[in-house]
Amino acid sequence: MGPYIVRRLLLVIPTLIGIMVINFSLTQFVPGGPIEQILAELEGKGDVFETISGSASETIGNSTDEKYIGGRGLPQEFIEQLEREFGFDKPPLERFISMMLNYLRFDFGESYFRSIGVLDLVLEKLPVSVTLGLWSTLIAYMVSIPLGISKAMRDGSTFDTWTSATIIVAYAIPGFLFAILLLVLFAGGSYFQFFPLRGLTSDNFEDLSAFGKVVDYLWHITLPVLASTISSFATLTLLTKNSFLDEIKKQYVITAKAKGISERRVLYGHVFRNAMLIVISGFPGLFLGVFLSGSLIIETIFSLDGLGRLAFEATVARDYPVVFGTLYFFGLIGLTVGILSDLMYVFVDPRIDFESRDS
Repeated sequence: MGPYIVRRLLLVIPTLIGIMVINFSLTQFVPGGPIEQILAELEGKGDVFETISGSASETIGNSTDEKYIGGRGLPQEFIEQLEREFGFDKPPLERFISMMLNYLRFDFGESYFRSIGVLDLVLEKLPVSVTLGLWSTLIAYMVSIPLGISKAMRDGSTFDTWTSATIIVAYAIPGFLFAILLLVLFAGGSYFQFFPLRGLTSDNFEDLSAFGKVVDYLWHITLPVLASTISSFATLTLLTKNSFLDEIKKQYVITAKAKGISERRVLYGHVFRNAMLIVISGFPGLFLGVFLSGSLIIETIFSLDGLGRLAFEATVARDYPVVFGTLYFFGLIGLTVGILSDLMYVFVDPRIDFESRDS
C-alpha cells in the first residue's frame, strides 16, 4: 500500500500544475483584468465591462499599442507603474513559473484589493465552508444509512414506496430554492422568527458561556446546513438500499440463514461490512462536493462569509492572487480527498489491495 500512496502523491504535482496551466492560460484572454478595473474606477466609469462593451466600436482603427481602453485619459507612465506593481510588465510564462514556485512554498502573495495575504484570507473564510461541508455530510450519513437499511429490509413495502417518493421530491428541489423557503418560513420572512437571518454567531457570542456558545452556534447553522443537505439524502439512501439488497441476495447470506443464524446477526455481522464499503468510502467525496459546489449559493443567501463567496467576489473583481490561490487550495484538497477515498476502501475492507490491482 505504501508504494501506491507514494505514486498517488507524486501524481498530485503534475495534475495540480495542469489545472493551474489551463486556468492561467484562460485568464490571459479574459477581458477586464485588474489594471482595467482600477483604470475604469479612476475614470468614474464604474464597471470595467461597461467600459469594454461601450467602447468596442471605438477601438476599430485605433493603434494596437493602446492596451487599456479605460486608460485613455490617464498618463502612460501611471499605467506602466501599475503594470510593474501587479507584475504585468513580465511575460506570462515568467509570471506563471514565479507564481507556481511561490505556491509550492504555500506563499500565495497578497490580494490586489484587500491589502491582506491570500493565505490569511483563506484561513479566515475556511471555518464557514468547513462547517457547512462537515455538518451536511454527517447529517446526510446519519439519516441516509439507517433509512437505506430499513428500505432494503422492507423492499417493496408501503414504507419503501413513500420514503422513496419523499427523498426523490427532496432531491428535485434546488438547494437555493429550499434555502429561500426556509428563510421565508422560519427566519422572519413572512411567518416565524425561529432562526437568525445571517451569520454563524450572534453579536454577543464572546460574552456567552461555553454551553451558550454551542447553542448559539447550532442555532445559526441549522438552516444553512439543512439547505446544503437536502439534495444528498436521495443518492446516499438509495445507494445504501441497493448495496444491501445486492449483498442480501448473495450465497453466503443464504448459507448463514440456513445455519440458523438470526437475521439481525446476519445483517450486522456479515452483510453490513460488505454493503457499507461503497457508502463509507464515499464520505470524503461527498464532503468535498458539499464543501466546493454548494457553498457559494448557500453562503450568499444566508450572508455567510466563506470560501465560495470569496472565490466568486475575487473572480468578479479580477483579484488574481485570490483567484489562483483559492483554485490551488481547492485543487490540492480535491486531489488529497481522492487519495483519502482509496484509503477509506482499505480501512473498511482490508481485503482490497491496490498494489495487486495496479500490477
